[in-house]
Amino acid sequence: MPINRQEIQQFGHLELLARQVVEGFITGLHKSPFHGFSVEFAEYRSYNQGESTRYIDWRLFGKTDKLYVKRFEEETNLRCQVVIDRSPSMYYPLDAKDKGKESKLSFSVKAAAALFYMLNKQRDATGLSVFSDDLEVQTPARSSGVHMAMLYAELEKMMDTPWDQKPGKTHAAQVLHTIAEAVHKRSLIMVFSDMFEETNDLEHLFSALQHLKHNKHEVVLFHVADKQKELEFEFDNRPYRFVDLESGEEIKLQPQEVREKYLEQIQSLTAELKLRCAQYHIDFVEADINQDFSQVLMPYLMKRAKMRI
Repeated sequence: MPINRQEIQQFGHLELLARQVVEGFITGLHKSPFHGFSVEFAEYRSYNQGESTRYIDWRLFGKTDKLYVKRFEEETNLRCQVVIDRSPSMYYPLDAKDKGKESKLSFSVKAAAALFYMLNKQRDATGLSVFSDDLEVQTPARSSGVHMAMLYAELEKMMDTPWDQKPGKTHAAQVLHTIAEAVHKRSLIMVFSDMFEETNDLEHLFSALQHLKHNKHEVVLFHVADKQKELEFEFDNRPYRFVDLESGEEIKLQPQEVREKYLEQIQSLTAELKLRCAQYHIDFVEADINQDFSQVLMPYLMKRAKMRI
């Protein structure tokens, strides 16, 4: 089911977006093995005296005069920590909202909201970490209604926070080390970031990614990018003013003058990221902000299924 982005923007409510995204995605999983990921239960079982009455189907009781409980195929307590990079470069493109499109940050926030909705339907514990030049938000993984409301509020806050024109640097390595230490129990850690780090900090960044794997955590890195512009450097052949959202530096030039060198460097960085992730057994997923959210939800389902084996 296609997602009506204009309708979502009109309501401006992330939980509504999340529900639409997830239900549309689940509908597309025709008879998949992921019954537990559905917003519906898998089957019934007889009620056992003394257990919680929370999932008793009272309508069925009225028809049969017998107590049945909705049995979910994935009755689990998975712990998941969603990590979002809110550094200045994640606000690219700055005019995305005016054009009815996504910035890297808005894409990440909406994808996270969809994951929260799906995790909550599975009664899984969910936490949120947000960083820029420092760790801004760090919540433990919980599954209560109050906690989920707080998570959605944090996401809404990010959506409402404009780009800060004050130059800033991303210190992903330092923050990821902190998160790795803070998440004690075995968890699924999902990171949304463009991975734009100072060149001389790349080894520290790779070390931090490796640190995330400690305590047997499973890690998925969503490399968020505008594929056409940032990875393929497809611009019209006319003068542009390019602004570094991290440093504030500006430069005017014809894209064709630097395209070859740019592609060489971005492809080298991406290849190195993929290689290191493979070495550390981290799932590397390219997330193009111009595509739908299934590119996030499907890798999550696959990783979650593996963790249950």
